[in-house]
Amino acid sequence: MNDSEGLPPSWRVTRAVSRTPTAPLHAVQIVGGRRLADLARPGMRVTIAFTDATRACPDERLVGDLLRELEQCGIAPDNITLICATGLHRPSTPAERLAKLGAAIVSRYRIIDHNALDPDGLVDLGTINGLPLVVNRHCIETDLLLATGVVEPHQYAGYSGGAKTVVIGCGGEATISATHGPAMLDHPGTRLGAIEGNPFQAFVRAGGERAGLRYVVNTILSETGEPLLIAAGPPALVHDYLVAQARPIYEAPVARPVHIARAGVDGPKAVNLYQASRAATYLALAERTPLLPGAPILLPAPIPEGAGEGAGERRFFEVLSNAGSPQQLLDDMRRTGFPAGAQRAYILAQVLVRHPIIVVGAQHPDIVRACHMHAVPDMATGIALADRLARATFNLAPDAPLEFLDVPHALLTLPRLISGRQD
Repeated sequence: MNDSEGLPPSWRVTRAVSRTPTAPLHAVQIVGGRRLADLARPGMRVTIAFTDATRACPDERLVGDLLRELEQCGIAPDNITLICATGLHRPSTPAERLAKLGAAIVSRYRIIDHNALDPDGLVDLGTINGLPLVVNRHCIETDLLLATGVVEPHQYAGYSGGAKTVVIGCGGEATISATHGPAMLDHPGTRLGAIEGNPFQAFVRAGGERAGLRYVVNTILSETGEPLLIAAGPPALVHDYLVAQARPIYEAPVARPVHIARAGVDGPKAVNLYQASRAATYLALAERTPLLPGAPILLPAPIPEGAGEGAGERRFFEVLSNAGSPQQLLDDMRRTGFPAGAQRAYILAQVLVRHPIIVVGAQHPDIVRACHMHAVPDMATGIALADRLARATFNLAPDAPLEFLDVPHALLTLPRLISGRQD
């Protein structure tokens, strides 16, 4: 959206974008001094956990690099298992595997989907700080466990990547439920962009170590999905290194609080409401959000899969659509807890009690409305509705100026208010 494209003349536009470096991508940065060749030996059984279709991670390159190194170390394809870290999402489709990994990898290597609900396919590794660690059997019964990932802002982990692909993406339902429950999500350290003092991130790191994850290859992406930097090595060291590089890219200062915002969501995250709603929650629940209380959020998302097709997505829709109101949902969930997958309803309800969300262009508007949000067919209709809602909320005259924040890539941008009042 250009600054004046379809906007009322009274809207004053601030555009928040990530600051993509102009330097070209160099060779993979090895962090911690150890290469994969220092760990891999001929005859080893190797498991590589890679991200599922909801993550815009360039796994064809990252997994491909690992496979080439393993081949140079004398490890045959028959000794390698690739596991798609689906968490509680639906299984991958053949088309998604091809898009993720490429035909050369798909045709040559064994590829399986994680199933968080299959007790026979899981191993109980005890507890960490009272939280159960249950991980896919293929990740444990192997000689060498590797993982890929993308380091980007994450609602709970602060920044994704590191050991998260294994601990959460290949975690059992007990682990996913415990780490996504109200006690964890209400903890002040569990927030977007936070690493230090974040209990979710601490569990992921400790869980990766206990599961035997010794080496990862992670990347930072540009707004167009191209790798800006790739690093490999021990999970925590790689994660710390890339988070330090990511902060000046993704965290964007905003000078004034705003009355309306647009949260743009890209590619795989726009496929269903479960994923697309992340854009609104990232914007509204970030530390020092520029959104004034009551500010409407425009969320353009086609959501061709509706609420989503996985177990977690179905729980999200069931819980949210059956709630009398977002506030009632929060009260009930804090009293009774909730199963894994429903945490997205819990997080989204925290936004909905403060901000109306207007989903633009949804192919399933009935699902949007069932989840206590507005559904409009196009951006012009959304802009008109947002204008009416904001003027009523803030008691502004029809021609009074409105501050509008446009965040084209809301999952890769963390707007931070640097001056002014939020309430």
